[in-house]
Amino acid sequence: MVAPARRIAGLAEIADAYDLFLIDQWGVLHDGETPYPGAIEALRVLGEVGKPVVILSNSARRAAQGVERMEEIGIDRGLYAHLVTSGEETWQHLRERPDDFYRGLGRRCLLYSWGVDRGLTDGVGVETVDSVEEADFILNAGTNGEPVEWYEPELRAAAARGLPMICANPDLVSVSPEGELIITPGTVARRYEALGGYVRWHGKPDRSVYETCFRLYPQAKRILGIGDSLHHDVAGARGAGIDALFIAAGIHAPDLGIAWGDDPAEERLEAAYAEAGYRPDYVIPTFRR
Repeated sequence: MVAPARRIAGLAEIADAYDLFLIDQWGVLHDGETPYPGAIEALRVLGEVGKPVVILSNSARRAAQGVERMEEIGIDRGLYAHLVTSGEETWQHLRERPDDFYRGLGRRCLLYSWGVDRGLTDGVGVETVDSVEEADFILNAGTNGEPVEWYEPELRAAAARGLPMICANPDLVSVSPEGELIITPGTVARRYEALGGYVRWHGKPDRSVYETCFRLYPQAKRILGIGDSLHHDVAGARGAGIDALFIAAGIHAPDLGIAWGDDPAEERLEAAYAEAGYRPDYVIPTFRR
């Protein structure tokens, strides 16, 4: 019988056991507008014991944009050492064209983005176009909360043309400041794959973003990944060969039948782990010290 994930009361309980902490942001540290109660104190406790923190995020923003946004909502730059984002990895690949997929990619993209954000197309030599017919590929970096059905006609047309899609944020949903789940680019990308389209993914759970973090601290041997997604944070940690702490009150809260801060029932946790196919080492309701 598989042992249940260890429930912990706070991060201080296990801080000494690890050399490096890789922490998700949205759903763990903040809701997009405000830090969660206890999150800043939890980051501080890691700093107090000299543990480096890398924020590892499936944000389609570039890293510098992410740092600026966290400052705006009250998460000071001094609370973590680095921010690594799937958006930054995407931008670097678009600029450097490091492999056959990118070298064979055209220069005209149909861009899905949050609002008017063009951060991933600046400085990489691509032109944004308005239709599938004009595009060489789709750059999927945001949804603005539209349902996946909104994209269906374009996705079908793009799949028929054989256009590749780059997904700069593999997350399926995120938690809005009002506590509602909204779809994110990963949901659109999965639908595109279901229609026969090809998707190049960047971000968790792919190992490449973990390798970026590991290169920052090559001496770190005991590493903990922390996040609220079993499909991305826990699966990614498992695939990268590191331990995982699951934050229950994030995107899986509806499945677990809990409100923010509640302790989930063990049977609900076990059902969620079974559905996802991944089990964390630790579980805690919220990110706290």
